[in-house]
Amino acid sequence: MKLTDEQVMIHDMAKAFALDRLRPNAARWEQEASLDRDVLKALGELGFGGIYTKEEHDGSGLGRLDAVLIFEQLSRGCVSHAAFLSIHNMATWMIDSFGDDALRAKYVPRLTAVELIASYCLTEPGAGSDAASLKTSAKREGDEYVLNGSKAFISGAGFSDVYVVMARTSDDGARGISAFVVEKDFPGLSFGKMEEKMGWRAQPTGMVNFDDCRVPTENRIGGEGEGFRFAMSGLDGGRLNIAACSLGGGQDAIDRALDYTKERKQFGQRIVDFQASQFKLADMETELSAARALLYQAASKLDDKAPDATKSCAMAKRFVTDTGSKVANDALQLHGGYGYLADYEVERIVRDLRVHQILEGTNEIMRVIVSREMLRQ
Repeated sequence: MKLTDEQVMIHDMAKAFALDRLRPNAARWEQEASLDRDVLKALGELGFGGIYTKEEHDGSGLGRLDAVLIFEQLSRGCVSHAAFLSIHNMATWMIDSFGDDALRAKYVPRLTAVELIASYCLTEPGAGSDAASLKTSAKREGDEYVLNGSKAFISGAGFSDVYVVMARTSDDGARGISAFVVEKDFPGLSFGKMEEKMGWRAQPTGMVNFDDCRVPTENRIGGEGEGFRFAMSGLDGGRLNIAACSLGGGQDAIDRALDYTKERKQFGQRIVDFQASQFKLADMETELSAARALLYQAASKLDDKAPDATKSCAMAKRFVTDTGSKVANDALQLHGGYGYLADYEVERIVRDLRVHQILEGTNEIMRVIVSREMLRQ
């Protein structure tokens, strides 16, 4: 696929930022278990805080292929920061797309500038893949909604300034779910302990709890009962973004493996000079290139509103996240015992990419979506 001159510029800008600001600091951020707010703000200054948010409120107004290019390149520097920025973009897009004029004017300009940072709250302890079964409630009392319940596995819990929350306003299944913008300092909002995770360790992840949390009615996004539709409408793009993060992480793993095998010698020659190593590198490069082609195609279909866009996005999410994890693991193997050490950083990439096969819909659910679409034809 041939990129436009503007897309090449976007790609190069994201790559330069990743290699200059993200990659040299990724190991430190993981050790400190912290996101860098200044770095996120700098990404906002590049226009990456509202990539596909409308220009009316200072969004970049770009497409889904543009977003894929950005997240792929940023993940070559730090998967944790890139993936978190993807979440922030999804929350910002939801407010911009479905909120009324007052709500958009209140939050979107500060979100696109990353003056405010947003998290997305859908998953609950008992509602993962079956998101429509969520139980967090929102009961209206005059000019406020009173929220009670808990959200689980929330990236940015306690770190973010605002939370886009799906809560139940009636017992009418998926039609009984509404969406709200909840600010960090609203009374009744609290956070559980931060989870000890396998990967994404720079991101704070924890429970978000609502205990008679009062939210103004004007902070509801759209009408009552529309929240689940809003949440589902963002899934195709979210799946592309997380696949792009796997693609970028896989590319970083290849880059590190190639550098290492050129330097490391065994039995009197460089590891890269062994044919087995060359075959492994060739397979990694081929598999990642195939994944990139599938991802770019799916993003283009989503931009074009193609009838098979959802199927293509599910296919890309499944294939690219599986491939990224495999390539990163192969890169670790090429490092031998050193690959298992934190100093060489490839083991961090392996750990960071593993969760991509689970979130934004597990890869098993992606297979359900693809097969369902096939059977409808």
